[in-house]
Amino acid sequence: MRSTLERPSDRVRAAFGGAPDPVSPVPDSAVWRCGDLVFKPVTDRSRALWTARALDYAEDPGLRIAKPVRSLDGRWIVGDWSAWRYVAGSTEHRCEEAVLAAVRLHRATADLPRPDFLAARDDVDAVADRIAWEELDRPLPEEKGGRWFEILAPARRPVKLPDQVAHGELLAGLLFDGDAAPGVVDFVPYYRPGEWGAAVAAVDALAWGGATGALLERWAHLPEWPQLLLRAVLFRLAGNALSPRFTGAALDGLRGAAREVSAVL
Repeated sequence: MRSTLERPSDRVRAAFGGAPDPVSPVPDSAVWRCGDLVFKPVTDRSRALWTARALDYAEDPGLRIAKPVRSLDGRWIVGDWSAWRYVAGSTEHRCEEAVLAAVRLHRATADLPRPDFLAARDDVDAVADRIAWEELDRPLPEEKGGRWFEILAPARRPVKLPDQVAHGELLAGLLFDGDAAPGVVDFVPYYRPGEWGAAVAAVDALAWGGATGALLERWAHLPEWPQLLLRAVLFRLAGNALSPRFTGAALDGLRGAAREVSAVL
């Protein structure tokens, strides 16, 4: 596995037209900044290429979407690295703005085709997504969130919205910089209704971002909102129950989110 301390070589930086500026690590990541470029290590070429094409395509005046940079000879990937325009900001608990950003992003990406690599995904979150949407049945440890899943799951009803590419991790990667528009620097794709991506952002905000049930009420006009919130919290509960990195603190947050979601069903 690539060491998180490994930095892009001079050759890689030159291939993308990077200036000979000092290279510095971006905190809490394997990403490196060099001037106005950010270099990300590539471990999954299919996903990296898809992400580059998706964010290159997406446009919305209310978002600062990080744009991929092609190498001087036209490639998105050189030596297992991709390059992106730097987007300033830091993660903050701006929950209302995060849900709005999700709505905007999914409108901007509604026409993207389903990524081919999704069918082969078998990581914890991919499995949790299928469990939440009743495409897979798997026992979940009660003490890790399975009990709450069992309580809420019978409330599922069919969702009659078209599927599209939906971001399943927006809140964690959204950057804020003063009054500037929110910055989108990555895309973790699923193929679900676009409003589900907003529901996941809302559930994450409830669980770990300090939001209250009022956030759910403010977005109640979104189509099939209660059912999408239910699928979102089941997705997170299943992921927590299956994760080897389970923590009690994460489960405490999810319990609170589950209580708020159950109140709107």
